[in-house]
Amino acid sequence: MKPILSYCLLGLLITFYACNSGSQKLNTQNMNFKQIPVTYPLSFKDTAVMDDYFGEKIRDPYRWLEDDQSEETKEWVTRQNIVTNGYLSQIPFRESIKKRLEEIYDYEKFGTPFKEGGKYYYFKNDGLQNQSVLYVQENLNSQSQVVLDPNKFSEDGTTSLGELAFSKDGRYLAYSTSVGGSDWRSIVVKDLQSGNMLEDRIDWVKFSGISWQGTGFYYTRFPEPQKGDELKAANKFGAVYYHKLGTAQTEDKLVYADKSNPDRSFGGGTTDDERFLYVAGWESTSGNALFVKDLSKDASDFVSIVTTYEKDFGVVDNIGDKLLVITNNNAPNQRLILINPEKPEESNWETLIPEDPNDVLQGAAICGGKIVCNYLHNASGSLRAFDLDGKFIKEIKLPEIGSVGGVSGKPNEDQAFFSFSSFLRPNSIYSLDMKSLKINIFKAPKLDFNPDLFTTEQVWYESKDGTKVPMFITRKKNIAYDGQNPTLLYGYGGFNISLTPTFSPTRAILLENNGIYCVANIRGGGEFGEKWHLAGTKCQKQNVFNDFIAAAEYLVAKKYTSPGRLAIQGGSNGGLLIGACMTQRPDLFGVCFPAVGVLDMLRYHQFTIGYAWATDYGRSDNAEEFPCLLKYSPLHNVKDVAYPATMITTADHDDRVVPAHSFKYAATLQEHQQGDNPVLIRIETSAGHGAGKPTTKIIEEASDFLSFMFFNMKLQTIYGDIKG
Repeated sequence: MKPILSYCLLGLLITFYACNSGSQKLNTQNMNFKQIPVTYPLSFKDTAVMDDYFGEKIRDPYRWLEDDQSEETKEWVTRQNIVTNGYLSQIPFRESIKKRLEEIYDYEKFGTPFKEGGKYYYFKNDGLQNQSVLYVQENLNSQSQVVLDPNKFSEDGTTSLGELAFSKDGRYLAYSTSVGGSDWRSIVVKDLQSGNMLEDRIDWVKFSGISWQGTGFYYTRFPEPQKGDELKAANKFGAVYYHKLGTAQTEDKLVYADKSNPDRSFGGGTTDDERFLYVAGWESTSGNALFVKDLSKDASDFVSIVTTYEKDFGVVDNIGDKLLVITNNNAPNQRLILINPEKPEESNWETLIPEDPNDVLQGAAICGGKIVCNYLHNASGSLRAFDLDGKFIKEIKLPEIGSVGGVSGKPNEDQAFFSFSSFLRPNSIYSLDMKSLKINIFKAPKLDFNPDLFTTEQVWYESKDGTKVPMFITRKKNIAYDGQNPTLLYGYGGFNISLTPTFSPTRAILLENNGIYCVANIRGGGEFGEKWHLAGTKCQKQNVFNDFIAAAEYLVAKKYTSPGRLAIQGGSNGGLLIGACMTQRPDLFGVCFPAVGVLDMLRYHQFTIGYAWATDYGRSDNAEEFPCLLKYSPLHNVKDVAYPATMITTADHDDRVVPAHSFKYAATLQEHQQGDNPVLIRIETSAGHGAGKPTTKIIEEASDFLSFMFFNMKLQTIYGDIKG
């Protein structure tokens, strides 16, 4: 299959690590943790800025910070970074943590192999490379060669690789690049036969896949924004185009658009045999329309399969004349159906693999004449094989509780691959024999880590309304239940996105220091299907915050930790989660990390792709939804109280959740903070929402986050003492 598009309108970076060191016991006795004094920069308040929402007047004194191009905003950013960097530079063990992180990150990381044009391709990072490199092998035992090295895109490693796609014969590679972490992409083409770059270049691409058909490919682009508004203007009128190799972008053919509905955008994809072109239309992060065209027939028209935007329909591939589609239509946990474009009416749809009442179908792939389905069972991965008639064959045994990163294979080949990771094991690649359905380790990283020292448990706790919510807790096996363990609680809770067990080196320091890492699978996510997701949307969004607060209360009640030793973290929609919870329960947490968060719930829809999030949040220009948003909007619920030690993080090239959210929230928190806990904002340069961030910046950010957390928990690390 050639995927339609890979748009995740709210991104999410879930990082985790566990390490084999750590027999040392934390000791804070007789230690002098000097308070680092903080003098916040003066943030000008324009009290005249006010909006009227259905008769209620709401002031917005820091709206001037929404103008990311103004000299005033740039100066404010500079002064805030000076304060933040000055604070962090005084933490004694900051450099030791950074050095340890560099040691842990320095191991080979492999991507899942995939076959194109009869050759095998895969990504690999030697350890500390900023970006992973694409390699090719003639077969699985031959010498590998570099195909594409994104580390050479820019000197500082901040230009990253986005999507890529190979022509059917494997000769051409089309790929997109992003500068400074922006969602904007440019597509270029490499001739793999000669090794030369073609002159073809496509600009102003966003939320787009690349799907070949013949001597060209389909992609999605938006109108070019006005100069200066590239990172904040609303993205409207996304349309599908076809680019023929050797021609200019101005000659590209418009394939599908809806000029009467600016908030609707479209993405195109082709089936593996390039017979069908399918176009998905979207106006939010859930629900899409679907249109199909049979390219084997001359001058054929698009057939409307679904014209509403209420349910999800994703094309997996085609089986002969029929499309294999994954959908939650009449199936909250999703099912696989067959649709014949010549008989597109719903009454003619065939259920191939019915909905599982307990587990959520995440994805499917046709490999070796079988269908391999990835399910979620209690937020953990499960692989099952079916024949092409939908008959269940067997469950594919996985190594442990963990996450499957997707299955890579071809419909007529017996060799497939998938990636697998857990909270205690880094991403490993497994081969899957499609005849026997047995798995074997293909590539497993080697690093200084002994998972036997740690354990992951899944507990179920009760939320405010009695709903049972699961949470993963990863810790040392011999941890003390004395309420003193440094604990990090992570959450997201939105947009049908599931938090499953994953591994990352950035959690190593926490676990080495007798720390605990927790992931709460709160409502709003997709761990238990559409119903779980919808229970955390719009005027039910408070359920999400209640679930997360209940997770924190559980950890305190069971003496895993105590409020002073409890940190909370979340990014994007998870940044909203942290902002809302810390304003509602500032007494419950010791340290807070709202990252690239949606924090102004009254104006979020006015920037970039924000309007598409309304199906989850609602909008402030809706009389029924406005009171719900105002009640929890982090920016509008800051009061004169003592807030936990807080470090807000954002980036200057974040054009998904614009940094104005974080700027305004930081200025407001600093204004109202009571007591001595610091409120800092860390503003990364030449970085965006998270995708494609170079390793050096990941390590620097993780070092600052861990240092800030430990220092404000008054913890002695195993890397060095605090000196008064």
